[in-house]
Amino acid sequence: MRKRVVVSGTVQGVFYRDTCRRVAEEHAVTGWVRNLTDGRVEAVFEGGPDAVETLVRWARLGPPSADVRAAEVWDEEPEGLVRFEVRHSSGGG
Repeated sequence: MRKRVVVSGTVQGVFYRDTCRRVAEEHAVTGWVRNLTDGRVEAVFEGGPDAVETLVRWARLGPPSADVRAAEVWDEEPEGLVRFEVRHSSGGG
């Protein structure tokens, strides 16, 4: 299964991406996470349903120093990603 999540709030500069990567690796979830230029963070999670849902729940909270105000979640077709990576910032949207 694959989910795309975009979170807003205080989610940049609070170790959101690195913590997300560590949590994804702990749950054998593949995908990626990146900052968007508008201050949000976007992530894609691929894996088994339980593991992906765990990451979506985590994304709604973030690390302790984050303040997630909103999270949008979309279902997508899996691409068969083989690892989880932190990507460079993007224009978003």
